[in-house]
Amino acid sequence: MTRPALIGDIGGTNARFALVTPGAVEPQHILSLPCADYAGLVEAVRDYLARVEHSGELAPREACLAFACPIRGDRVTMTNNPWTFSRAEVQGLLELTLFKVINDFTAQALGVPHVAEADRVEVQPGEAVPHAARLVIGPGTGLGVAGLFPGRHAWIPLPTEGGHVTFAPTDEREQNLLRHFRNRYGRVSVERLLCGQGLHDLYLAHCSLKGANPVHASPAEVTAAADVDPLARDTLLRFLKILGDVCGDAALTLGARGGVFLCGGILPRLLDWLPQSRFREAFAAKGRLGAYTAAIPVHLVTAHLTGLLGAAEALHNEEVQ
Repeated sequence: MTRPALIGDIGGTNARFALVTPGAVEPQHILSLPCADYAGLVEAVRDYLARVEHSGELAPREACLAFACPIRGDRVTMTNNPWTFSRAEVQGLLELTLFKVINDFTAQALGVPHVAEADRVEVQPGEAVPHAARLVIGPGTGLGVAGLFPGRHAWIPLPTEGGHVTFAPTDEREQNLLRHFRNRYGRVSVERLLCGQGLHDLYLAHCSLKGANPVHASPAEVTAAADVDPLARDTLLRFLKILGDVCGDAALTLGARGGVFLCGGILPRLLDWLPQSRFREAFAAKGRLGAYTAAIPVHLVTAHLTGLLGAAEALHNEEVQ
């Protein structure tokens, strides 16, 4: 029997594990386990393998796991999760001959080429330039930004901290929003606005500028009320417009003529709002380079397994250490 490899996409709340046949990327036996139920990574992996009956002699000897935190050196400390571990110690305890640890948005980027066409929605038509960089970007807990380049033998991920570039307003409304956010945070990065908490903060800022009392206590409430509440609607449309600005800027910086791919858990829920927003206008509004950005295809990725696909890609990708 062929021994499978272990792949995983681990966030602050849940750890999603799967198995993959060597040489393939399609996840099998997918389970999502609450991180709070386990003392650490090793305990979660062992429970997962027992649940899918792949422990003992059938246990994987290779693994690639993606984590929602910076990855550097042997020690991994999760940002919104008490788990911390030594990569070498975990490799020994799980008896792995190969153990790769990557950032979760690096996994998102590496998963994009493996997403089925049915799980991509066209936001802006265009023609992807062969052998050109791709931009993968998406608001979630923060704003993930990564590049992807087709190397000679494998996809090359380009991790970035592009979510922390400075927010640059483009009209009077955004000048007022910047002042509001600056009074609260000092320096204002684009991630302050373009994430789950940022969506709610953007709503509170709109309320403040309009002299209205906030009535929605979460990003989900703002989204749900956008059909009937003008302030919630303005917030949502402004969120998408600013996202268009940022995506266009990042595409210019990266030279992403291979396409832009919008990922993460927030945007699929805003799919119906994208055509009503100024996303495309803002994405292309780059002055003398407007024709450059207007020609770049933009797709929204609706697949839920992109991170697992990326972990499977990274497993034997020689460009991923």
